[in-house]
Amino acid sequence: MNMNVHFNPELQAKIEQWSSETGRPAGELVENVMAGYFDAISQVRKTLDRRYDDMKSGKVKPIPGDVAHARLLESIDARRR
Repeated sequence: MNMNVHFNPELQAKIEQWSSETGRPAGELVENVMAGYFDAISQVRKTLDRRYDDMKSGKVKPIPGDVAHARLLESIDARRR
């Protein structure tokens, strides 16, 4: 299946630059990026479905948002040190 896709000028310039730098056709680059995107989205969806099932079954207990936020900030601070 062939598609015509139009990008804004800034993104088009980036694609053309990357194509020029790598020597790979722009269409191939875009195709690879899209394939990677869909693979990543599929993996995220599976993870979310699994986590939802774990919560629904009681295997995992939710934590309050403020606690999760505090843990995230602590983790970020620890990595910066």
